[in-house]
Amino acid sequence: MLAVAALAAMAGLAGCGSAPPAAPAAPAPPSAAAPPPPAEVGADELGHIPVLMYHRIVTEPVSVYDRTPADFRAELERLAAENYVPITAADLAAGRVDVPAGAHPVVLTFDDGAPTQFALGPDAQPTPDSAIGILLDVAAAHPGFRPVATLYVNADPFGEPGGTTTLPWLHAHGFEIGLHTASHTNLSAASAEEVQSDIVDNLKMIRQAVPEAAVTTIALPFGAHPEPEELALHGTSGGTTYDLAAAMLVGADPAPSPYSTGFDPESIPRIRSQAATGADAQYVSATWLDRLASGEVSRYTSDGDPAHVSFPARRATALATAFGSVAQRY
Repeated sequence: MLAVAALAAMAGLAGCGSAPPAAPAAPAPPSAAAPPPPAEVGADELGHIPVLMYHRIVTEPVSVYDRTPADFRAELERLAAENYVPITAADLAAGRVDVPAGAHPVVLTFDDGAPTQFALGPDAQPTPDSAIGILLDVAAAHPGFRPVATLYVNADPFGEPGGTTTLPWLHAHGFEIGLHTASHTNLSAASAEEVQSDIVDNLKMIRQAVPEAAVTTIALPFGAHPEPEELALHGTSGGTTYDLAAAMLVGADPAPSPYSTGFDPESIPRIRSQAATGADAQYVSATWLDRLASGEVSRYTSDGDPAHVSFPARRATALATAFGSVAQRY
């Protein structure tokens, strides 16, 4: 993995027209225990990363976007058993893929701020049947499985006006809060002024609830880019400016490594969480996790070393040029 704390502030990587990040000025200090040789753990930090997309967690699904609590728990248990470690979307966009040697990063994302995703009980803790409650429970049973995720919210997230208690709790506990526009606008059908206004209204709501939160990523409603596309990440409305690092799609593929030539922060694909059934079976999480586990599709496997990007020599052409000085082939 590559430590990016030493990199300059980054608005994007190759593919968005922004300057790629510089390589670290010096290797990070060694950890207490040196990581094993990359070949020993099959490190491939140019492999794909599943970015899973969730919406409602309900006992009686009415849409392909719904999952039952049991299904959601089972998918998290599978991820933990297969040595996946959650990171946030902001981590992915910035190249902070900091997981142990031999582990695989996964990004858990939740759209729309549905009350079934997160609610606080009378004890000011997440209700056990909410998505975040289930995530915390699975993480407690699997200590290597970090309880982090990215929640993309609209106005009045989780059924709470302004998100004045829910958003601060999430931020205080390491969750990322991202933009999903104030009114779930189809940005491809909106004017430039409407695009910027709806994103800024969303940003203002989050900042009012959590002034200290860094808001750096957006999930595009319906996966639709505005025209021009750069307004998804950069714009101004009413004197407020937004300058984001990445935009998430409603995709059907795992995301390329942030160190690879295929990574485009303006269009990061996501995988819909669903069992491998129905007409879209080839595109959903159960199928993609199978394909990644089998090696049919390259999977990001960490080397545990923050000073290098490690990968099999045969994969060298997939490395983005910005990371040539920290490449470790084997």
